[in-house]
Amino acid sequence: MADLHFELVTPEKLVRSEEVFMVVVPGTEGDFGVLANHAGVMSTIRDADLVIYASEGATPETISVQGGFAQVDEKGLTVLAEAIS
Repeated sequence: MADLHFELVTPEKLVRSEEVFMVVVPGTEGDFGVLANHAGVMSTIRDADLVIYASEGATPETISVQGGFAQVDEKGLTVLAEAIS
């Protein structure tokens, strides 16, 4: 399966830019998983954990995000977070 290009950005800096298997995004309307070739979507995000799977079956990594939005397009997933912790 193709990898998903994932970027995590805050107002201060580019935090992550990498190829991953899947990211679960805490959308304000509910969590949604993004894999490679996902349909385009934009969503605001709520204060919660972003869950990143580096490869299929991998132990997930979590990053707490506060506000912002997520955009999925032909280039991959970009999460613009107001802050991370």
